[in-house]
Amino acid sequence: MMRAVLADTGPLYAAVDPHDARHKQAIRELSKLDDEKHQVVLAYPTLLEAYTMVLYRLGKNVASTWLDEIGQTAMINPTPEDYRDAFARVRALGDQDITLFDGTVAALAIRMGLEVWTYDHHFDVMRVPVWR
Repeated sequence: MMRAVLADTGPLYAAVDPHDARHKQAIRELSKLDDEKHQVVLAYPTLLEAYTMVLYRLGKNVASTWLDEIGQTAMINPTPEDYRDAFARVRALGDQDITLFDGTVAALAIRMGLEVWTYDHHFDVMRVPVWR
């Protein structure tokens, strides 16, 4: 049986940047996800955020290669309701620095019943199940 996790930007970026403090952890976790038959699902806003980080921090060549590698990943679009839910989450937790990217991933995860693969404590604050 194939299970899935919804990826956040942090682990995606860490996996591609060998100088990232969590690079080795991300590589181990990718292996564990594969061993446990977890499919990694990527929201399009997360793809855009992660690509931008890879492009500006690691350069065009790495970004291009990363797009080729990530291209086989299952991707989903948030619905308008997911975005409205994200707006509400961000407003409800106004004392936190929660991005709309994270709010949108949280909304998708809740709607789809998925855990989030993340290093961001804000998902715990939003009470979203986190894959660990």
